[in-house]
Amino acid sequence: MEENKENIVESILNEEENTINISDEVVATIAGIAVSDVPGVFAMAGGFAGGIQEVLSGKKNLSKGIKAEIEGNDAKIDVNIIVNYGVRIPDVAFDIQTKVKKSVENMTGLNVEEVNVHVQGVNVEKTED
Repeated sequence: MEENKENIVESILNEEENTINISDEVVATIAGIAVSDVPGVFAMAGGFAGGIQEVLSGKKNLSKGIKAEIEGNDAKIDVNIIVNYGVRIPDVAFDIQTKVKKSVENMTGLNVEEVNVHVQGVNVEKTED
């Protein structure tokens, strides 16, 4: 009986390799969630389309400001952010790279080759005395 089960499993495995396809948008959303946990990030810098999408859907666009490209088992991710005034930008960028790489690799199994951080602006809040 056990030999029968082993033969069935072998024949299923030998028939065809199954594949799992993960879309760029899924990787961008995972990266967006990871970036939102990094201190010093004021907001994601997204284009006009990202802002319109948020307004029309009424939901926060978690992939706003993030571009992910997947080729085979490798991923390249670009993150566009606005930082808070007074933070050390290289430290914030390193934290983003580390968290995004770890999150995407753990959740998807993809190999993250690059996480490029583009600082698009600095938030300067004026306080009223």
